[in-house]
Amino acid sequence: MTLRVPRLLFALFCAAALTAGVTVAFAQSQAQQPYHVIAKWKIGGVARWDYLSVDPATHRLFISHGTQVDAVDTSTGKVVGSITGLQGSHGIAYDATGKYGYISDGSGVVVFDRSTLAKVTTVAVGGADGIIYEPATKTIWSWNRGSAGATATAIDTATQKLATTINTQGRLEAAAVDGKGNVYSNIGGDIVRIDAKTGQITAQWKTGCEDASGLAADPEGNRIFQACDGKKMFAADLNTGKVLATSEIGDGPDSAGWSAKYHLAFASTRDGLLSVIDATKAGYPTIEKLPTMSGARTMTYDPATDRVYTVSAERDPKVKEQQGPPQGGPPQGQGQGGQQSGQQGPPQGQGQGGPGGPPQGQGQGAPSGQGGPGGPGGASPYLADSFTVIVIGR
Repeated sequence: MTLRVPRLLFALFCAAALTAGVTVAFAQSQAQQPYHVIAKWKIGGVARWDYLSVDPATHRLFISHGTQVDAVDTSTGKVVGSITGLQGSHGIAYDATGKYGYISDGSGVVVFDRSTLAKVTTVAVGGADGIIYEPATKTIWSWNRGSAGATATAIDTATQKLATTINTQGRLEAAAVDGKGNVYSNIGGDIVRIDAKTGQITAQWKTGCEDASGLAADPEGNRIFQACDGKKMFAADLNTGKVLATSEIGDGPDSAGWSAKYHLAFASTRDGLLSVIDATKAGYPTIEKLPTMSGARTMTYDPATDRVYTVSAERDPKVKEQQGPPQGGPPQGQGQGGQQSGQQGPPQGQGQGGPGGPPQGQGQGAPSGQGGPGGPGGASPYLADSFTVIVIGR
């Protein structure tokens, strides 16, 4: 009997070790499998969009779609409802209770019920663009541009009231959190860190980025990934801002993502590529550049299914691209990313951000979201009802 107990314990230990080894090996082998486009869901409607986000509570994909936000059932690819009557939607964030969602909009931050899609209230913060939930303080942070200039604001999710306002001295682009009370964003090519508890900017780091748009954090690994112009993604230390690696991505990024399970970073770009970076290897090599769809520059990653979602619309093949410098929108708007260093164009010319980029085409967060009849650089117009979700998986 005294011999059987150690043998039994030894057998159990070996079985546990074998199981753990198989689990690790499976995760590693899964991380090495290439991604591919597994479905395309045609949503239709206007070809204007910005950010998108998966709701972990309802398993719906929420998409900013011009003057509305569409809710898509991720099991069927069908639109199950929309939040309408918006001035120009940009991003979507969720509280921790599973009840409320928050839309950054031209009118401010719109609070809605995630189950019924009914509007609850609107918090006036100016034209809101980037948006994210910060779990340590239970606040929603939005990046805004209004008559008072560029600001960052925090909303208390318990009261749906404005809690903090910071003058940022420059427009913020994209958002990430570390779960410990810090919120991160891009300002030009730099990364800024905001203490959500004190409402103070505590750091600003130069990474060498030309101009940043996408941002994703890896809190467990103390890393942050910055998608930049010049076809580069910078990985930096989350605490010091020290650059750890530079990876190649596509041209014209606007979003980034992170897989904590597989240690992969993602960047979606306007040239229709999803770049996948392996952060487990030296130098953080780009292991895949997956063709998606031209114009698909915003994305979201769903860790529950290991899927990436991105959106775009089809160009009219019968209309040739116009020649000439990239066009911006009319001077009166403040649209996101109008078009880099372009000249003032007619109202239909447009980069990401919809009608209303400034004359130089470099504004952020237009009233109507990405895309428009003219398209960036005088490209051919979008086909009617061609707005599409591209689903990427393994």
